[in-house]
Amino acid sequence: MSVDVLTFGLNHVSAPVSVRERVSFPIELLKPALAALRSTFGASVREAAILSTCNRTEIYCAADPGISTQLPAWLADFNRLEAGQLTPHLYQYQRNDAVRHAFRVASGLDSMVLGEPQILGQMKNAVRAAEQAGTLGTLLHQLFQRTFSVAKEVRSQTAIGAHSVSMAAAAVRLAERVLGDLSASNVLFIGAGEMIELCATHFAAVQPRQVAVANRTIERAELLASQFDARTLKLSSLPEHLAEFDVVVSCTASSLPILGLGMVERAARSRRHRPMVMVDLAVPRDIEPEVGRLADVYLYTVDDLGRMVQSGTDARRAAVVQAEAIIEARVQHFMHWLSNRAIVPAIIDYQQSADALRQAELDRARRMLARGDDPDAVLEHLAYSLTHKYMHGPLAALNRSEGAERKQLLSLLPRLLPESGARRR
Repeated sequence: MSVDVLTFGLNHVSAPVSVRERVSFPIELLKPALAALRSTFGASVREAAILSTCNRTEIYCAADPGISTQLPAWLADFNRLEAGQLTPHLYQYQRNDAVRHAFRVASGLDSMVLGEPQILGQMKNAVRAAEQAGTLGTLLHQLFQRTFSVAKEVRSQTAIGAHSVSMAAAAVRLAERVLGDLSASNVLFIGAGEMIELCATHFAAVQPRQVAVANRTIERAELLASQFDARTLKLSSLPEHLAEFDVVVSCTASSLPILGLGMVERAARSRRHRPMVMVDLAVPRDIEPEVGRLADVYLYTVDDLGRMVQSGTDARRAAVVQAEAIIEARVQHFMHWLSNRAIVPAIIDYQQSADALRQAELDRARRMLARGDDPDAVLEHLAYSLTHKYMHGPLAALNRSEGAERKQLLSLLPRLLPESGARRR
């Protein structure tokens, strides 16, 4: 059975954060998930990679085409969900549609923030994890290498990444909407990853009164805090210090909420109706959603920020048409490579048959020479025999054909025969 490129999953358009967080794969779970996928489907899934970010969870496969209907049920089962809970939010693509989707994702055309560059690094991490899990083969390796090349081409030849309106910038704007001038505010960052560092950079530009970083690993917190003249906190001390902060931005890899309703409720009570802005950029969420019901607490999720940044992307939309044209051309190039790859076994068989025929005729010629036959006669016989046997298949097919088939074979015959030396000159 032929192998197809397949991808399926969900993203910020097809599913809310409450669904996305339930099928999110932390980095340490990627290898076991890929092993489970291969174990479940065996040779039907030859290669696989999982891309999981706050905005999407997608599985890319080189697999038997018929397996596509079974993959969503596997994703639900692996995450202990009923298939019906995921099905309305899932999309699936095959062959050129799957290739096009990968190219669009890497180029930032399918992102919550149009043209954002972080997704490319996240895709490279997904490929690295698949390599380490042993589930990346020739087809997906080629797909992702071309994906990265297309993303670079789109970014260098279009203005898709210009005038970027990032999630980090949106977080600052949301805080300013609620609190006004942030120069008198205290800001707490929970986590120490790339997104928190981006947010810290943007908040530092408005010069808040105080900045603090809390992280599970205190060394990483200190490293980030040193860049922004901030203090550090232990996660375990958050209940005692939360009330001190006007803005809280959280983005960790925790599988469970770090800030629960009770903790935030006590902090809000201590603040005596002073508003608090909380920005939860994590998937799964770091802050219990019920916190948003508290008076004077303004909770925003990654989806809320996404809706805000959409209003700032008009300047880049003109570049989308150009980017789509680049992508479409590169999709056709990849599909041409894929179709050529599909005929490789037939070419190898044909070459092996030709080599066997050549070797048999050479052996016969050597035997004739060994018994003293005239060399010129041996060469004539070798040339005649090889020519006759190479031509036998095409000519026999032509003789057996009729009508449209014969007409097609006649048109192909000149292209199947080698040019003579005279014609080449």
